[in-house]
Amino acid sequence: MKNMFFKLLSLVVVGMLALSACGSPATATPAVPTAAQPTAAPVATSTVAAPTAQPLSGTINISGAFALYPMMTVWAAEYTKLNPGVQFNVQAGGAGKGMTDTLAGAVDIGMVSRDIQPAEVTKGAYGVPVAKDAVFPVISAQNPVLADIMAKGISQATFKKIFITGEITTWGQVVGDAKNTDAIHVYTRSDSAGAADEWALFCGGKVQADLLKTAIGVNGEPALVATVIKDPLGISYSNLNSVFDVTSGNIVTGAAVPPIDASGTGQITPDEVYKTTADAVNAVAAGKYPSPPARFENLVTKGKPTGVVQAFIVWILTDGQKDLSQAGYVPLTADQQTAALAKVK
Repeated sequence: MKNMFFKLLSLVVVGMLALSACGSPATATPAVPTAAQPTAAPVATSTVAAPTAQPLSGTINISGAFALYPMMTVWAAEYTKLNPGVQFNVQAGGAGKGMTDTLAGAVDIGMVSRDIQPAEVTKGAYGVPVAKDAVFPVISAQNPVLADIMAKGISQATFKKIFITGEITTWGQVVGDAKNTDAIHVYTRSDSAGAADEWALFCGGKVQADLLKTAIGVNGEPALVATVIKDPLGISYSNLNSVFDVTSGNIVTGAAVPPIDASGTGQITPDEVYKTTADAVNAVAAGKYPSPPARFENLVTKGKPTGVVQAFIVWILTDGQKDLSQAGYVPLTADQQTAALAKVK
């Protein structure tokens, strides 16, 4: 029995010495047959390839200016086609709502159709221009002195006396007909709106509140345009894409756009009359339409944008610019585009 034990012990010792001679660790587990053993991966980190970029995903919430809303819906749809993992929730409600929602963290992007105010920047507003358009005066196509208005136009000084000081109160005064005593019904936006701020600046005021001193407030751009169309004595202002129908290329049915008499002489030139969307867009692009009320459309985030929001805005400033002209907006110039991209990146 003892002999058998010592023989087994001897075999174990010999086996361990043989393994040691071959360089195998004493604690190694039984080896897998060589034919089935995979090749070991390199250890050096410098030879490992960079991870593949992950597809963009997430939901981007956007609210704000009626002026940019139609274009934003197009951009959102096109971007989702390119990046199916990115979804959008886009709502109009006015530039003021867009700014308020953004600063409150309720949305990722605010559409703001005016300059960003210093106080808003202090609170974290980070604005980037993405397009240009303009605010246009609008009256009813049933206005009793429409023919005279279209022939003579309305001067900036007259707009000031209608919208800011209230000195002009009849349509007879506008066209120089003392016999016409039809009262002018002035309408403005009651909700915070970039269009209202721009129109106030053009008319000699400073902010939207200056218009509310003489005008009847109407909530929301669609309601404002509809109100003027239904009132033959009404006058107001509206964004290019609300006054001009992009689909038909004409002024919206029931509305008229009075020419702005830039010289103040009661004589307008043919290029001051805008009958189609193309007329209006080309005038803004060429700088022939006054600024204000021509202005930049801005996207605002709380702090510098990052992640999928940043990627979306960069796309708008590059590939997304090609869709602007067909939708009734003016694309950024090459210099403006470069400056905006630098700010986002």
